[in-house]
Order: sequence, then structure tokens, then C-alpha cells
Amino acid sequence: MVFGLSWIAQPFYLASQLRNSPLPEPLKLYSRSYGEGHPLIILHGLLGSSGNWHTLASRVFGKSYRVIVVDQRNHGRSPHSEAFSYDAMSEDVVELMDDLAIESAHLLGHSMGGKTAMHFALQHSERVNGLVVVDIAPVDYPHLHRKTLDALITLNLTEFSSREQIDSALEPSFPEASMRNFLLKGVVRGEAGFEWMFNLDAINKGYSSLMEAVLGWQPFEGPTLFVHGGKSTYVQQEHLIAIRTQFPYAEISTIEQAGHWIHSDEPDEFGKIVMSFLESV
Repeated sequence: MVFGLSWIAQPFYLASQLRNSPLPEPLKLYSRSYGEGHPLIILHGLLGSSGNWHTLASRVFGKSYRVIVVDQRNHGRSPHSEAFSYDAMSEDVVELMDDLAIESAHLLGHSMGGKTAMHFALQHSERVNGLVVVDIAPVDYPHLHRKTLDALITLNLTEFSSREQIDSALEPSFPEASMRNFLLKGVVRGEAGFEWMFNLDAINKGYSSLMEAVLGWQPFEGPTLFVHGGKSTYVQQEHLIAIRTQFPYAEISTIEQAGHWIHSDEPDEFGKIVMSFLESV
């Protein structure tokens, strides 16, 4: 299903925040590359990592593009920092592109990564050729993950001697095995025992700002695709005004059988939709 594309809201100008203080120092992000061609940068969601995109990056997108999958700050193998905001994460992408001598690229982001991608496109439109936003809208959200973060904070991973024990400890809060498997991907063994790869303390402190709307000084008028899952509640009909206001030429596509993790639920259909869009840019 595709929402109607004919209506375009008259753009109005909004400010994400007053720049009265300097931005945090950008971090050197961990990334890995697949394939050759025009750059496609992929940003994962909250508590995820670049590894979440290995299959699509290597088997689908990497056949036509130079795919760069990234660990965002406080996630995966990238550095940790107390600063955790979309401004900070957007500037990290600038740093990454400069380091890799990439003048402009396609940008794809899922969930939190989608908000980072939107934020970046609104601030650095000249560096974005095509924008793909996966199952998120530029709107305020309730604190959907507060229970998740609270449950993780109560776990002292150093008390466990095996991943099976951690899985059992997670089960009361996360009865679905798929969610536990996702979280366990963020567990590594350190010098003192098991630990989270992500910076749980910084994420918890900065979490409220992640739920805020993404606003810009002016709309991003480049090619944009919003893809959302039919079984997900993250993108609603009432979000279309915000989407059209800031991304007036956006196409919006629904994968009916997918939930929030579209790239995992329906990778084949998702890959076809994204590739068709990118090839048209």
C-alpha cells in the first residue's frame, strides 16, 4: 500500500534548537563497507549496531552501491560519550563522510537512525542525494522504550557466567525470544565479565531527547522515501502532515506483513523497494 502522494504541505520554517552553545566534539565512528559504487550510508536503531544490516548490505545493496554501515555513538564499536543527541549524531556522520572523502551519499536510517538521517538531511541537504527513513516519523513519541531501558539497567551483567544465564534473566521482561536475541547481540565479554557494548548510562540520560520531534530551519526537498511496517504503530496517518511539511517530495510505502524491524521481518520486499527508489534518484 502506498499513501497518496499528491498532497504537499506548504513548508514552514522551524528550528530544532537555538545554537547558543557549541556542538559536542564529533566522534570517529566505527564503520564497515560492502561493494562499490555511489555511497550508501546506513544508520541502525536504538540499542542496535552495524551488524544488524550485514545481510542486506552484503547481498542486496552492496551489489550496486558502496555501502557503509555505521555504529552510531554509544553503540557497537564506536566511542562512548556523555553527549547523546541528534545534533551530536548528525555531526558524527559529517565527520565520517569527511574522513572517507565522501562529498555526498544516499542515507538510510532505521528508527533512531532514521531520525538521525532526517536531522542530517535537514542540516546538510547538499550532502544527501537520496534519503530513506525506515519506520519512524519526524514527530514527538511517547517513551516507548522506557521499560526496556529500566529492565536493562537493573541487570548487573558481571554476575552472570554464561549468555544462557543472561537470556534467562531477560525473559521475564522480554518474553519474545526475538527481542532477547536482539539484545544479546549487544553483550560482550570484557575484563570484568559480561558487559553491554552500548553505553547504557548515556543512552538512558539522553533518551528523552531522542523521542522529540525532528525539526529543521527549512524542508529537505531532495528525493525521500519513508518505508513503514503495516504491523508497526510508529508511523500513523496523522504523521503525514509532519512528514510532508519537512520532506515535501517524500514517497511513503507500507510493507503490510512487517513490524518495526522491517529489514529483518521482510528483507526481500524491503530490499526491492529501497533499490527501486535509489535507482530512480
